[in-house]
Amino acid sequence: MEIPFAITLDVGTSRANHTGSWRVERPVYVDRMPPCNDACPAGENIQGWLYEAESGNYEAAWRKLVEENPIPAIMGRVCFHPCETACNRVQVDEAVGINAVERFLGDLAIEKGWDLPPVGTDTGKRILVVGAGPAGLSATYHLRRLGHQVRLVDSAPQLGGMMRYGIPAYRLPREVLDAEIARIVAMGVEVELGHVVHDIDQERREGGFDAVFLAVGAQLGKRVNIPAGDSSHIIDAVSFLHQVADDDPPLLGRRVVIYGGGDTAFDAARTARRLGATDAVIVYRRNRERMGASGEELEQALGEGITVRWLSTVNKFEGDRIVLEKMELNAEGFPEPTGEFEELDADSLVLALGQDTDLSLLDQASDVTVEDGAVEVQASMMAGASGIFAGGDAVPADRTATVAVGHGKKAAHGIDDFVMGRIPAQKDRHELATFDRLNTWYYADAPRTKRPELEKIRRQTNFEEVIGGLHEDNALFEARRCLSCGNCFECDNCFGVCPDNAVIKLGPSQRYQFDYDFCKGCGICVKECPCGAIEMVPERI
Repeated sequence: MEIPFAITLDVGTSRANHTGSWRVERPVYVDRMPPCNDACPAGENIQGWLYEAESGNYEAAWRKLVEENPIPAIMGRVCFHPCETACNRVQVDEAVGINAVERFLGDLAIEKGWDLPPVGTDTGKRILVVGAGPAGLSATYHLRRLGHQVRLVDSAPQLGGMMRYGIPAYRLPREVLDAEIARIVAMGVEVELGHVVHDIDQERREGGFDAVFLAVGAQLGKRVNIPAGDSSHIIDAVSFLHQVADDDPPLLGRRVVIYGGGDTAFDAARTARRLGATDAVIVYRRNRERMGASGEELEQALGEGITVRWLSTVNKFEGDRIVLEKMELNAEGFPEPTGEFEELDADSLVLALGQDTDLSLLDQASDVTVEDGAVEVQASMMAGASGIFAGGDAVPADRTATVAVGHGKKAAHGIDDFVMGRIPAQKDRHELATFDRLNTWYYADAPRTKRPELEKIRRQTNFEEVIGGLHEDNALFEARRCLSCGNCFECDNCFGVCPDNAVIKLGPSQRYQFDYDFCKGCGICVKECPCGAIEMVPERI
């Protein structure tokens, strides 16, 4: 094929010869949605705060983080980091340790005494938040930033909800929990503890509240009818963990059986071991692949001497023996009984079969729909049209602290629109930054940083924190493993490879622009962009 003479002359020529008129496509800079951001239930701008952290500006990173999530030291410990599952780097070596860096930033902020952003200008609106767990605390924080007055009520004697009464201290030290909660309360929050709300409409009317956010946690353990000679040796896991948090643990004996396969079951088993049980056995109806608990929780438990009886169910509890029936999975993966039985020595049985939420306070709320034990809500988290909002365990969603934090933020903005009489704005969503758009040859091999762990022998007799944190050097290294998927980080690649000098640097943090008078549309910049932040689009005729 004969190449036009003019184009041949253009390659490497001076900028005096314009080439743009021959293009059929032009490059444009784009911003795509990083998969970590997309997967974060709390809606954090993960890539944004990692960018600040990798430059060593940790306070700026923390401030970027708390724009969305006010409790990063907590979430850096209890979140099961779906962001890391989605991370594109997992296809190169291992995911970026996002959760570890988040915890580092949260801990550093506590150590340095950094304050949360200031509250907004007072709007004169009063909001009632019922429930002081992750959803309620998140909503309270964002409502105060928006300038609304908040009254936070909870039936428990301390703030924290299931983070305090459901997550053991070896996973979430209480001094960390207290420090991050105290910062939120210091924003000027009216707090009332030990207060049970029986009728939400009456509470709202008598308090003169413009809106309500219902963040009642799932603190009622589900029960099952198990024949037992002495029911006093059976306790639900939620009550058990609550009593331990209150420093009033029940006497379970030395042989404890836990019935269930979720995170609460493993928390109960690991706690029982720390309280002196020599045998803590989890009985679960399905197999390991269908277990509800996270893989990390399972590995930690197995390392501490917890045993698991897969494909088994509790048939009855007689004296000091539990009768188990073996199960098998059918073609749909549902467990079915086999008629085969075995016995297991046990002093007590802990039921970890899920939790329910007490929504009786909504009985008189006529325009709120409760279906299958959860409140039906709109995209704004409002139930009905009267200004009652709900989130966390109270609505149909995954029951995790991270989801609850995201619900609290979303509800706060929905409440803000409602009380200020605004129509919610529709937000455009960027295209996902997929792995196939990256040029990973640009990035050096960098094995993931492993967090230190407490010696296993020390775990069985105390509630010391099991997983340690990063220090400044390896937190910096881990942040720098981020590939900046879909968003320019000013690496100068496009500037360096352009044969027409058509890329103009705009200065630090200003990125670049194309000079289309000289760009001939060769697409080299697109092919060489490490993070997939440039694409070719057809020329307009």
